[in-house]
Amino acid sequence: MLAHITIQNFAIVKALELDFHQGMTTITGETGAGKSIAIDALGLCLGDRADASMVRPGEDKAEIVTLFHLQNNPAARRWLEDNELADGEECILRRVITKEGRSRAFINGSPVPASQQKSLGQHLINIHGQHAHQLLMRNDFQLTLLDQYAGHQHLLVTMRQRYQDWRAARNELKQLEKNKEAFEAQKQLLEYQVNELNELALGETEYPQLEEEHKRLSNCGDIAICSQSVIQALSEDDDNNALHLLQFAQQKLAELTAMDSQFKPLMQMLDEACIQVQETSHEIISYMDRLDMDPARLSYLDDRMASIMRLSRKHQVLPAELYQAHQSLVAELDSLNDSDNQIEKLTADVDVKHQACLTAAEKLSKSRKRYAKELDKLISSSMHELSMQHGKFHIDINSQPDSNLSPMGVDSIEFLVSTNPGQPMQALGKVASGGELSRISLAIQVITAQKVDTPSLIFDEVDVGISGPTAAIVGKLLRRLGESTQVMCVTHLPQVAGCGHQQMFVTKTSEKGTTTTSMIPLDVTARVQELARLLGGSEITEHTLANAKELLVAA
Repeated sequence: MLAHITIQNFAIVKALELDFHQGMTTITGETGAGKSIAIDALGLCLGDRADASMVRPGEDKAEIVTLFHLQNNPAARRWLEDNELADGEECILRRVITKEGRSRAFINGSPVPASQQKSLGQHLINIHGQHAHQLLMRNDFQLTLLDQYAGHQHLLVTMRQRYQDWRAARNELKQLEKNKEAFEAQKQLLEYQVNELNELALGETEYPQLEEEHKRLSNCGDIAICSQSVIQALSEDDDNNALHLLQFAQQKLAELTAMDSQFKPLMQMLDEACIQVQETSHEIISYMDRLDMDPARLSYLDDRMASIMRLSRKHQVLPAELYQAHQSLVAELDSLNDSDNQIEKLTADVDVKHQACLTAAEKLSKSRKRYAKELDKLISSSMHELSMQHGKFHIDINSQPDSNLSPMGVDSIEFLVSTNPGQPMQALGKVASGGELSRISLAIQVITAQKVDTPSLIFDEVDVGISGPTAAIVGKLLRRLGESTQVMCVTHLPQVAGCGHQQMFVTKTSEKGTTTTSMIPLDVTARVQELARLLGGSEITEHTLANAKELLVAA
């Protein structure tokens, strides 16, 4: 509940401090005195847009501070805790606007964006403006009112999420189908490339082996000549070969070992050298026996490697990387071949999500229709109370799952009324006169307000176009609402003003070229005087004073 507001240098307000209480508070004053200024200032603390024109002329800045008690407002407490801004059972909102138009916002002393104040404000106060009956002509506003009354927040969150899931899947399917033509052209190219590489059938390690074998066969003659030279040098040259020299050295080293045992380890080393030379010579001879100078094989290798080189150049990779390039193309082709399966799977997924969307919409529609019947009776009854004895109200809900699916469901809605006997139900704006529209609008706002979670309600001249006995009924409706909710009502009607649990008076004074608005709480005597003024205008008589007292007694 709103407990206190301090306003400094805002518009024509120099300085103003007000305490608010539970119940219904009425705000009255002369025309043009600025009865709505406190509400405008409060709107700034609730995140409304600020500009330099709001600063009182000649001042550097305007400042508005509001204090809310949160004992009976779990939603606001939860919001503050979630945003790490909680400070016990109270909440202080502060807004500062400089003469240059810069604005700063604070929640419990912490600087925040104005958008955060706006988000929190939804849990603190619900403001019904004097132009609400104009909004009432709009079908989207009518739907919002019904959903607020029915408490459809959870159903609407589910509906929006299901709708977004369905739209995302449907867009993905459309994109996949759109790309299918391009995929087909790419698929044909990949099939040709893969088939060409399949015909080559290159093994993973084949190219290095082919390269090694080709090098050997291409140099077969040189290998044979060179190998024979090595064999001659090691063991087959009659005059001078390595093995013969080593054997001669063995004989001499044996003589040295017989004379000195220290040569014995050297004798072992030389024995091993002779063995290694012999083994090397035998291995080369064996290699020479296996060496096959096969021209046909060499020709095959030439052709094979030429094919590999040609495809390597074509795919712009090294020959050793051609196998991996082949595998990548195969994987890409498999992926494109799977696009049909993807489309089929995604089509099924879209159908499932569309059905989930329709199920959520159907649940929302059923609830709307149930609460619409409840509202039909309540608003029709309230119309009767507001001197529209033959009035009938009906909420027409048209569900069109095939053509009207949106994040709000599948329903289009229209408020229908009949104000005279025999008159058919027609759209609200076509049937009701200005006064009737004001009364119907007020009835709807009062009834729906009872279901809103916010503990404070403000009605800003919503009784425009209402007078006489109807005004007294409007006052009683608002007072009844104030028994369970904090209600503030800006009004020009004495019948409504007299129904308040407390009353404030707004006055405007001009002095030394400046204008100042102030707001003061009225005691019983002052209330009688103000109600008499509202009843009789500028001239207050004994009769108007008596009527004013009767209004207070009746309330």
